[in-house]
Amino acid sequence: MRAFVLTRYGGAEAMELQDVPEPLPGIGEVRIRVEAAGLNPVDSRIRDGDLRPLNRLRLPIIAGCEAAGTVDAVGPGPNRFAVGDNVYARVDKKRLGAFAEYVCVREELVAAMPASLDFAAAAGLPLAGLTALQALRDVLGVGPGTRLFISGGSGGVGTLAIQLAKHFGADVTTTASPAGLALVRRLGADHVIDYTREEFPALLSNFDAVLDLVGGETLKKSFGILRPGGKVVSIAGVPEPRTATVDLKAPPWITVVFALMSLGIRRRARKVKASYRYLFMHPSGDDLRVLATLVDGGQLQPVMDSSYPFARIGEAFAALELGHAKGKIVVTIP
Repeated sequence: MRAFVLTRYGGAEAMELQDVPEPLPGIGEVRIRVEAAGLNPVDSRIRDGDLRPLNRLRLPIIAGCEAAGTVDAVGPGPNRFAVGDNVYARVDKKRLGAFAEYVCVREELVAAMPASLDFAAAAGLPLAGLTALQALRDVLGVGPGTRLFISGGSGGVGTLAIQLAKHFGADVTTTASPAGLALVRRLGADHVIDYTREEFPALLSNFDAVLDLVGGETLKKSFGILRPGGKVVSIAGVPEPRTATVDLKAPPWITVVFALMSLGIRRRARKVKASYRYLFMHPSGDDLRVLATLVDGGQLQPVMDSSYPFARIGEAFAALELGHAKGKIVVTIP
């Protein structure tokens, strides 16, 4: 089968299309004939080696974090899926494998894909959707009346987070470039700031929660708009000790490293009596079923930026790394 393989850590040349053996499903696994796979910034970070302290992979390895397709085979033992089922998944973080014609995934990470979506749209939902859902529901506790700020609302996670936050009853403020203003308004954002013209700290105050999708100076400035007791969750900042102990179950030395890395940002949080959490999303078939129900019920609409054929996956990555995508970039695998 054809697969996009990470051969070493580095730049774009570190991943290449290769012919590799088809995988066989093990106990409790399904094999998915991949119809489409989503691209994410984390794919580039994995390739560059940025995430080696968090997730040590055995190279070479087939890259790719999320896919949609049809169950092609099931492994030994009981399984909730049957050959021919249309499914989607955020694959195992240590195995990856979505950028291929076939991928084997543990059945607890798989869900029936939304019936109202085609494969391309479904393939772009798992990683961004799980990230947004778990950040808003599990960490920030967003509910009716929550004043929520989302930085960078027009990207893959942001477009879903706006809709989920509105579903939970929040009042949502977000930032976007001029090219993304109409999109985030259409998705339900109550207040939109053009970050090319205005500085959000000068306009906002007394917020309950921040979902940071940008990091850097944007993350630092976010603490200035919170009320005492407010919360910041970031997917673009620096990991903190709970990332190691709760999310990764990592050895103590990782906890120490993360504590040192995040010391400045945690001090900034304490100064304004707020909390800071770095979100390390976890794959979950149960949460994918929640997302599928919302999509089919009309409460959640995945936003696609563009689609490329698998043979042009290098071009898709180049587009991803420009950082201007509005919604998700996917590849289709004929």
